[in-house]
Amino acid sequence: MQRGRKAVLALTLAMVLAGCSSRPAIPVSDEQTLVMESSVLAAGITAEAPSLTVSEIQPSASSRLYNERNQPVTIHYRFYWYDVRGLEMHPLEALRSVIIPANSSVTLYGSANYLGAHKVRLYLYL
Repeated sequence: MQRGRKAVLALTLAMVLAGCSSRPAIPVSDEQTLVMESSVLAAGITAEAPSLTVSEIQPSASSRLYNERNQPVTIHYRFYWYDVRGLEMHPLEALRSVIIPANSSVTLYGSANYLGAHKVRLYLYL
């Protein structure tokens, strides 16, 4: 019985290590509007889910980020826009960066460059 458990544990560990050899895609639910890599949380950054404002002219979104560390942190981000069917709209917004001062917060803003954007997702990474 012990030998079987060890074999299963060794196989599981090998599969986990094999999966770590390349940068994995982050699984995202359709309802998840904020995606943060674990390194962002480890750097002391927390964020609010983006709030979406849909207007006749141009949809926009904003999100507040908080730095709880005693040093500034540079965060890279991109807003992803989706149509009413949940399809990603292209071309994608350019990647952007922001420096969040120590023990402070900043607000990120994004605007869809196309009519018909009904959902937004914010992706944050270091």
